[in-house]
Amino acid sequence: MGLSIGIVGLPNVGKSTLFTALTGTAVDASNYPFCTVDPNVGVVPVPDDRLERVAAIARPAKVTPAVVEFVDIAGLVAGASEGEGLGNRFLSHIRETDAVCEVVRFFEDPDVAHVTGAVDPVADVETIRAELVLADLGTVERVLPKLEKEARADKGLAPKLELVERVRDRLAAGDRAMRLRMTPDERALVADLHLLTMKPLLFVANVDEEHAGSEPPAIDGEPTIPICAKIEAELAELEPGERAEYLVSMGLTESGLDSLVRAAYELLGLQSYFTTLSDEVRAWTIPKGATAREAAGVIHTDFEEGFIKAEVVHYDDYVVLGGDHEARAAGKLRVEGKEHVIEDGDVVRFHFRT
Repeated sequence: MGLSIGIVGLPNVGKSTLFTALTGTAVDASNYPFCTVDPNVGVVPVPDDRLERVAAIARPAKVTPAVVEFVDIAGLVAGASEGEGLGNRFLSHIRETDAVCEVVRFFEDPDVAHVTGAVDPVADVETIRAELVLADLGTVERVLPKLEKEARADKGLAPKLELVERVRDRLAAGDRAMRLRMTPDERALVADLHLLTMKPLLFVANVDEEHAGSEPPAIDGEPTIPICAKIEAELAELEPGERAEYLVSMGLTESGLDSLVRAAYELLGLQSYFTTLSDEVRAWTIPKGATAREAAGVIHTDFEEGFIKAEVVHYDDYVVLGGDHEARAAGKLRVEGKEHVIEDGDVVRFHFRT
């Protein structure tokens, strides 16, 4: 499974600068609103030192990391839910992503105009929250009349109708739909509405260089990831061997990309496992709690449908012992069935019938 993160924010908060630095893709980061009309897409490898350690032991011809897709979605403004600033187009792009990363401006720079004239993180978050809530409220209000009619003819739709009405009430109160307490089954009932405020949400505080290592205040009750887009842009220009030294000089322990991907994996409940073949070592992204059969299906549906067994070595055992053969000899290679739950970092080889 791929991971797609939509990067949103008001104009001139450093969103496109951050996107460029994270993905290495050159986009128009000019100092004026709506310079990003169509979303720019960049696919980058998921940072994971474990993959390199596994590859160093297996010595394959190719190493393939898991990837994350960042989508730079043009700046929103007040009134976007009603089409202001081409807002309707922007809002539709958000629906296609797995999670939303909202970039909030904390940095001061007289040369970069703020769309409202003053740097105010709380007000900026409120603006975008209100637009996403209003867009969802419009979606629900368009769906309800048809659903009410269908529920009169089909009593089995009563639970969905009641739930959609609860969602409407929460949105009408100005709150995100994700704040409404729902069971997994209830979430599935409203999944076809593709509500923007049901998306998992990350906040990135785009801070000044001197505040890059500090902990910003929570935003809208959610944890905030501090990232300095300027530092990330400078990191992107350096050779891999120089980046660690530069981070240390800035008082940082990891790059913004590492912080953001790690937080996104945690938010979405994702993890990685590895496969080792003679020609390729590869990282795969799966949900936490995925079974061996489900993990096999991420590679190919044939693996899932024809699943026979999985040979599994825990990452620590693989690295300490020095590979599959050594793990087998030490009794650390396990043969597991389809219901076995894959753990983060497991090194797995699947057997399946064609």
